[in-house]
Amino acid sequence: MGMHRSPVALAALATVAVPGLDPFDATELPDDEHDAALVVDSQRRRWVVRAPVDGASGASLERETALLEALTAQVAEGRLPFRVPAPVGFAPLTDSGRAVVHEQIPGQTVDLERLPPGPGLATSLGAALGALHELPVSVVERLGLPTYGPDEYRRRRQAEVDEAARTGHVPASLLARWEERLEDVSWWRFRPTVVHGDMVAERVLVSGGPDDGAVVGILGWGSAHVADPADDLAWFMVAAAAETAASVLEAYLRRRAGLSDPHLTDRAALAGELAVARWLLYGVSTRNDDIVADAVGMLTDLEAQIQVETAPAAVG
Repeated sequence: MGMHRSPVALAALATVAVPGLDPFDATELPDDEHDAALVVDSQRRRWVVRAPVDGASGASLERETALLEALTAQVAEGRLPFRVPAPVGFAPLTDSGRAVVHEQIPGQTVDLERLPPGPGLATSLGAALGALHELPVSVVERLGLPTYGPDEYRRRRQAEVDEAARTGHVPASLLARWEERLEDVSWWRFRPTVVHGDMVAERVLVSGGPDDGAVVGILGWGSAHVADPADDLAWFMVAAAAETAASVLEAYLRRRAGLSDPHLTDRAALAGELAVARWLLYGVSTRNDDIVADAVGMLTDLEAQIQVETAPAAVG
């Protein structure tokens, strides 16, 4: 999505939203749904400005803003050990709602490929995710955001697999694997939690080094809902080294003391696989041949990886 408003125009909105803000520089920020810019003021403070591009993105931004205000209260009460983008000002728009401004959270995005196991950043990441999933679900439910029970969520995943199958691009062995796991109801006896819904490395801000660092912020809350906590674990289980993923998971489970969910990691692994199917569906729905080709290649690699992992060990 191209920008409808320039960074300069967004900086002007920031001066309306935050009285006294004196813009010094403004640069475009990537955002799939809104116009966004980073504004640096004359005191070198850094602000993020987001504005909707139409009525739909305006409604989406309002929902996310309401959630961020609720989560900011949870941070203040000590229930979350990291910051979220806290709205500090608004600028009315004539056509699509209002622009929202928040201070940029300092930090760098987490690099899972270089994250070592053991105490430090891996432990902080697990504790952060565990704290998120321990929030009262009412924080999300009372805002009218989507809420799914286990069986309903399982059926939604089945519908995605059926839709992916109709493209003709998913290997038969993968379809059989996914259908088997989705039909096993024992896998899907989870307690729904608050879920970020789009947890990837780019959303997680950290400070310090890998051995003594900590998660300081989590961004991108537009897909938050109540559903399966395994979805928020899939990204690090796929991207991190096995020992690192085990350290993150250990800290996560410590934070969620008393959790009984024997198939949590099974569903997280499945969620990682189904993310490729959703990427395929996105490419098909947008008629983007490059995305479809990328997804097909990922599915082929996934099939080969699973065949290696499940092949009988050689004897002798």
